[in-house]
Amino acid sequence: MADIKNILLVGVGGQGIILASKILAKGLMSVGFDVKMSEVHGMAQRGGSVTTQVRFGEKIYSPIIGKGQADILVSFEKMEAVRWIDHLKKDGKVVVNDYEIPSAPILIGSAEYPKGIVEELQSKTNVTIFKAADIAKGLGNIKTMNIVMVGALVKAMGIDNIDWEEVIKNTVKEKFVDINIKALRKGMEQI
Repeated sequence: MADIKNILLVGVGGQGIILASKILAKGLMSVGFDVKMSEVHGMAQRGGSVTTQVRFGEKIYSPIIGKGQADILVSFEKMEAVRWIDHLKKDGKVVVNDYEIPSAPILIGSAEYPKGIVEELQSKTNVTIFKAADIAKGLGNIKTMNIVMVGALVKAMGIDNIDWEEVIKNTVKEKFVDINIKALRKGMEQI
């Protein structure tokens, strides 16, 4: 694959987006791609917006994805998908975790969580929406939600031929390897 692929992962602080990006970057590098990654996590510890941009191909010069350039947008929280949709290519794909994390204005009652997000996304783009949090809870650990999303991403991008299980073994703590491999497999089943 000589062309460049752009992946934008978005969500809220504490959802494991940066770990997901690191797993993704390691896997892509393991098969010889040049990979550049950028992350923004300003108020991440307080539930703020978190984004990571992963670009891969034969040779990558910049980690930044501009508006209209993402091949795939992976949203760990559904309101974030709407916030970042303008970065998606016209023929791009969107993978969304049907999960809500209320922002500070919503929590204090000065705003309401927007309704109709799923329907709006479905009317505008090629989108797969599923409940990664429910899948992770079913596995026994909600914190594996990020790896469920990684599984869906690699399947949606057609990069599931990489040994992602080995990447997980080499990235997460040993006591969490088995549950994260199960989460990866469950995520792949969603696409």
